[in-house]
Amino acid sequence: MREHADDLGGNARRLMRAADRATLSTALAEDGWPYASLVLLGCGHDAVPLALISDLAEHTRNLHSDARASLLYDGTAGLDEPLTGTRVTALGRFEKCDDGALRDRYIRRHPGARDYAAFADFNLYRMSVERVHVVAGFGAIHWLAGESVLYDAAPALIEAEPDIVAHMNEDHAEAIGLYARDLLGRAGKGWVMTGVDPEGCDLRNGGETARLGFDEPVADADAARAALVALVKKARQGGEISPS
Repeated sequence: MREHADDLGGNARRLMRAADRATLSTALAEDGWPYASLVLLGCGHDAVPLALISDLAEHTRNLHSDARASLLYDGTAGLDEPLTGTRVTALGRFEKCDDGALRDRYIRRHPGARDYAAFADFNLYRMSVERVHVVAGFGAIHWLAGESVLYDAAPALIEAEPDIVAHMNEDHAEAIGLYARDLLGRAGKGWVMTGVDPEGCDLRNGGETARLGFDEPVADADAARAALVALVKKARQGGEISPS
């Protein structure tokens, strides 16, 4: 487990967890030319990238020929000077993943995927992250080992996640609204929770997503509930906007 929340690996991981999409670069199967495409992403509790993609897509055919790929996560949106913002490029190999819990987690993150997830040509892919390139502004450029960016998953929390998310959405919609409005500065009604992991929770409202971090990591349902209650109290007390 990463011990320092503000280290480079933690900063990169926070961007990876918050992003719902990235640029996927693969090598064209027929001639090896670089090919970039947009993919919708989820991630596991350890922050490993997940993509639900079709066998008919160009990038998937490329991955079948050469599993090596990179994902570019862009954290520069809204900045007056985009090149001062953080960008993370994760390098690794993609492989099919038959984990039903991860598939369900991805679909909660991207509810529109329910419309095609059952199609025979769509499969969940997991990236084994080997290296990560972090650009955190001018001159702040670093290569990191994949293991320094990923996080130790908590099996008890993985098992409890569907129930926690369902309970929050069904019984505590007001609290989720407080998270979005008072802690994250997000407008609109109808926010829902899509996931909870050791470091925070993911929210969605239509096509907009948001990430809310916990003050301390959690490892099971009881700790997650305590963290969520603490965030409600912080919101009602006029807590400062939390970084994503």
